[in-house]
Amino acid sequence: MGEGLGGRQARFAIYVAFAVQGLCFASLVTQVPQMQKEHHLSDATLSLVLLMVPLVAGAGSVVSGALFQRVGSGAVLRVSQPAVAVTIALIGLTGDNDLALYGAVALFGLFVGAVDASMNAQAVTVERRYGVSLITGFYAVWSVAGILGGLWASLTNKLDLSLFTGFAIAATVSTVVSLATGHRLYGRAEEDDGPTAEELRAAGRSVPWRPILIVGTAMAVAYLADSAISSYGAKYVDDELSGSDWVAPLGYVAYQVAMVASRAVADLAVRRSGPVQVVRLGALVGVVGMAGVVAAPNAAVAIMAFAVAGLGLSVIAPVSFSAAGRVDPTGLGIAVARVNIFNYVGFVLGAAVVGAIAPVSADHGLRLAFIAPTVLILVVFATARGFAPSPQASSRAMMARSPSS
Repeated sequence: MGEGLGGRQARFAIYVAFAVQGLCFASLVTQVPQMQKEHHLSDATLSLVLLMVPLVAGAGSVVSGALFQRVGSGAVLRVSQPAVAVTIALIGLTGDNDLALYGAVALFGLFVGAVDASMNAQAVTVERRYGVSLITGFYAVWSVAGILGGLWASLTNKLDLSLFTGFAIAATVSTVVSLATGHRLYGRAEEDDGPTAEELRAAGRSVPWRPILIVGTAMAVAYLADSAISSYGAKYVDDELSGSDWVAPLGYVAYQVAMVASRAVADLAVRRSGPVQVVRLGALVGVVGMAGVVAAPNAAVAIMAFAVAGLGLSVIAPVSFSAAGRVDPTGLGIAVARVNIFNYVGFVLGAAVVGAIAPVSADHGLRLAFIAPTVLILVVFATARGFAPSPQASSRAMMARSPSS
């Protein structure tokens, strides 16, 4: 059913949605140092601005999820994704008006949360209709687009373009592409073959929380480190390692390049060695990479260290989702949705922890701040056994036989 013309068009549109999101996100986060300079923000104020994004994004995700039953995730994505692009341009247009900046960043977070929820819902729909795993490919496209976004930020800084010009060009491309393909996303009718709200509530009671908390903790740590790199990596290279404006975004680019490479072989590694060994190796490589970031004497070493960190950290989230799927007896993705909560927990903690430590030292604040995620990655070793949980018996058949279903 998913391989017909409509299914192929929807799948292509979802790839595009992930690409647009990756481009928009990278275009913004790699310009954090430029935003701070333009608005003359202190490090403490910058940390609050960055913390605002995941907090508001969590609210946007919840609100959009409530809209899915009424209008479908495709409709939410068609509206929220161009809105993300527009808000990026607005951020560049705020000049030195701090209140305008806060408002634009809040809108960005709101729509990012909506896009995150709706594009993942679309990805789950296409997986269900195709009957095979496809979500890793979607995230690989996100990373490739993130690389392009980081390179674009580097080029705009090299050419000495204004912040607004760089954002506006990326936003225009993203908006045009999103509007051109959005009508091909799955609509409400295609999503109606899923479980009802009553089925979800009944099935949810049979999903165990303990194994979810174990892998969720590891995911939160991985996203805490990811948040630190995404939000503060360019600033670290720019401020403390004396990298030029065009070099500063390259740490994020190297991080994403390594993620693409790692995710390309992660499935094969899991099949050969098992998830526990893959997660342990990923954590070890992640610690080495983050330690390299902390010890980096110059921008070049830091960029290489960001790449090593990306090689390791990239495997933790996908394997977390796989582990969650094995303990979900309903087959409805309830455990996966619960684990995804830890995504936002990690991002909030990353912005809060690094933002709190960075102002301690004017010269080495971010270097000290990166020690926290480096040490916390060791938590993944303690949770690694939880990535091979005993599969739970499926309750879908029992639900189907139950008179109440």
